[in-house]
Formats: sequence, structure tokens, C-alpha cells
Amino acid sequence: MSVEWREIRTDRLLLRPLGPGDRDDVVEIQTDPRTNRYHPAPPSTDETEVKLTAWLEHWKAHGFGYVAVVPLGTSEVAGIGGVQYLEFGGARLLNLYYRFRPEFWGRGYATEMASAVVDWAERELPEFPVQISVHIANEPSLRVAERLGFTAYTETFHDGAVSRHFRKL
Repeated sequence: MSVEWREIRTDRLLLRPLGPGDRDDVVEIQTDPRTNRYHPAPPSTDETEVKLTAWLEHWKAHGFGYVAVVPLGTSEVAGIGGVQYLEFGGARLLNLYYRFRPEFWGRGYATEMASAVVDWAERELPEFPVQISVHIANEPSLRVAERLGFTAYTETFHDGAVSRHFRKL
């Protein structure tokens, strides 16, 4: 199934498709040790480039995916976020993902971006539940999931740590 994503503007953010021109921003955000404090094995530059290629392929195949999060009135990529397909526990769903530069933490951008993306997903792809997976020590992301009205429904061991998985039930 393919849908067409149109840029989303929130009160403070532009959510636009990631593109090849975002490579340097994506690598910087993904490999920054501060953005990986809850991940036992932070990605290398090469691993991040592989991820970015997969994310761009998802866009080509499905018409949506992870986005660049840009504060309105700027051209700076504050973070990456969005949804893309994921197989989890035998079910196809939408994985909500985000990661922001540390200088943009504490401004509510993750919640604002995620709320807009979840609204889009529920409207455009209602047959696929949105899931948020969070390392259990990541208190800020646990709070984002709760603010969005998601409920914890299972925990798994993933990527060297316990993750809590949330859905709207």
C-alpha cells in the first residue's frame, strides 16, 4: 500500500521528507553520543548511512517514512522523526521513531512532531497500529508516549537492553 505524504506544519515545526541532502544532519544526530545515551551500541557513521539508505528506500516504496523536523523560520534540521512499516510479533505496524539534537531537547518538539505524525497515520493508514518502543531507562521518551495517550503493552529485550512497547489500546 502506498500513500502520499504532504509536508506537515505544526505550530512550530515543518515535517518534511528526508532526502539525500540530509545525510550530514542524519549522521550527526544518529552518531552523537548524547543522543545514544540509552543505546548500548551507538551506530557508527557507516551503520547510519545504511539506515538512511533504508529510510530513503522506504519513502520510494511507500510514499511516507521518517521526516526531517525543522523549526519554522529556520532551515536547521532539529531532529528526525516519523513512522514507517515494521513487522513486530508477527504483525505489521507503524513504528514511531524520533531523535533530536541535544540543543533542541526540552522544548516539546518530540511530542509536537509525534502527535502530528500519529494523527496523520491514524487518518491515512488506520489499519496499522502505531507502536512506540522505548528503552526502559529513557524517562523523557516514556513521558512522550504517555503524553500521546499510548499504553505499555509488552517488554522485550532488544539491541542489548529491555524495551517497553506502547500502542493506543
